[in-house]
Order: sequence, then C-alpha cells, then structure tokens
Amino acid sequence: MKKFTTVGLGELLWDVFPEGRQLGGAPANFAYMTSLLGDEGIVASRVGADELGEEARQRLEHLGLSASFLQRDPTYRTGIVQVEVDAKGQPTFQIAEPVAWDSFEWTSAWQALAQKADAVCFGSLAQRCAQSQQTIHSFLKAIRPGTTRVFDVNLRQTFYSAQVLADSAKQADIIKLNNDELPTVARLLGFPFHDEESAAEWLLNTFHIKLVCITRGATGSLLVSEYAKHEHPGIRVHVADTVGSGDAFTAALVYHYLRRDSLASMNEAANRMGSWVASQTGATPARDESRLELIRAAAQ
Repeated sequence: MKKFTTVGLGELLWDVFPEGRQLGGAPANFAYMTSLLGDEGIVASRVGADELGEEARQRLEHLGLSASFLQRDPTYRTGIVQVEVDAKGQPTFQIAEPVAWDSFEWTSAWQALAQKADAVCFGSLAQRCAQSQQTIHSFLKAIRPGTTRVFDVNLRQTFYSAQVLADSAKQADIIKLNNDELPTVARLLGFPFHDEESAAEWLLNTFHIKLVCITRGATGSLLVSEYAKHEHPGIRVHVADTVGSGDAFTAALVYHYLRRDSLASMNEAANRMGSWVASQTGATPARDESRLELIRAAAQ
C-alpha cells in the first residue's frame, strides 16, 4: 500500500497541565496520529535554543517522528500553553507569546519538504504573527499540484482575524472546524449564520473547497462536499480529556481522503480516532494496533 507524506505545519509547544507537561500543538498531534496509521507524519515548526526546545526534539524522536524540520530560534523561547481541564474533560488554554513558532523562516529545507508532501495541514493559530503567516503561505505556494491542503481552523483567545481566515480558506482543499467555531468563522467571513449545512455549502462555493468538515464533539460530525454530505452520530466513550482529539480526527480523515475513500468511511474512521484520543489522557496515546487497524479499515 502506498505510504503518503503528510506535514503538520505550525506550532509545536508544551501543554502544561496541573499534573505535568506534554508535547503538543495541533500540527504535532496530527503528524503523530498520521504516523500511527502508517503514513509518514512530519512536523514543520520552530523551537527555542533552550532546554524545552531540546526536550521537544527528543520527545518527537521518542514518538517516532523526525526532528529534521524543526527550526531553532536564537531569540525566542519554546512555546508553552497553560492548560486547565474541567470536570467534563474540556480544556481551556493560556498561550504564551511571543515564542519561537511566531518567527518561522522560509528555508531551502522547508522548500524541499513542501515539494515532497502529499498533504499539508495548517491552522490559524500559527499565523498570529506576520512572519510565520508569510512563511506558511510560502510553503503552500511551493507544494506540487494535487497536494491536499487542509486548513484546520483553531480559534484560540484573540489569535485570529477575518483576513487570516479568508486567506487560509482560499488556499484550502479541506476546511475542518468545530460547531462552536463555525458561527464565528461564517460571520467574520461575511455569511449570516443560520445552520451548519448552509454555512458549509457557502464555504464550499465561496472558496472553491472540496470538503468541509464540522465536528460536534461527542455528537459526531458533518462532512459536506460538492456532491454529497454525510453525518456521523459520534462514538460514546468515557472522556479523560479532549486535548488532541480534533487533531486525531483530522489525521484519520486525511488518511482516508488521500485514498479516495467515501465520506462515510472518512467520517467513521475520524470519529473512531477522535473518540479514542478523548478517552486517553493527553494527545499522543501509545500505539494500540487493534484499534488502529479498525480505523484503517473503516468502511460504511
């Protein structure tokens, strides 16, 4: 079976929980879950020339991911996020700034990576500063024709704008966002939100997108393409915390999208993957091959 190369482009950081810290950031979580499924997941990010930066490199390698595309910043520290999780497993975040991933550089190494990628997943958070935003868009312009571009919306604190959302949507083949984010995104982009389906169709038509994915937490997800739609009711699990569950969802979605599987297969696999991570503490659970095989084989 063909092995695809998928890049998580954006923030790499330490999630600091009351009980300790874990390596995180949506692109890294996405790349790790991609690698568990059997594709090559690569993190493209930037850390500080500090102890946490070195620890991040070591942790990536421990997770089986390459640290070759981690830039080292001589000025800014490695990113950290203070995370509080409520009784229902829902997190709130306090994101430090400025940090190393605010100053991505467009390098020959990243250009080479862009040329070999089959899919690139990027978000809104890492575009909060102009330099990283420009570098992300340079990366997207350098990819080969046919490479899948996934815009995983990630509205955090005040680190987003209508301009960033619009510019990113124009670059995307797939937009993925949750049902809390969708009304905000729609209104910022000029669409009076009424319901999920009409907003998804507006995004498809306005930005010439191939697939819009709306996640609904415990109640599943909605996928809308130009030709079809599919709803999934979700998979009930005991939630440990939801950190990284959306990134896991995206990884399984992209895995099946690259293999031209049906919307039903994508939705089933993505909900299986997301619910598994929600049932675990943190965003990078240990390999569970029997569970992963069900996700790879998901079909409706």
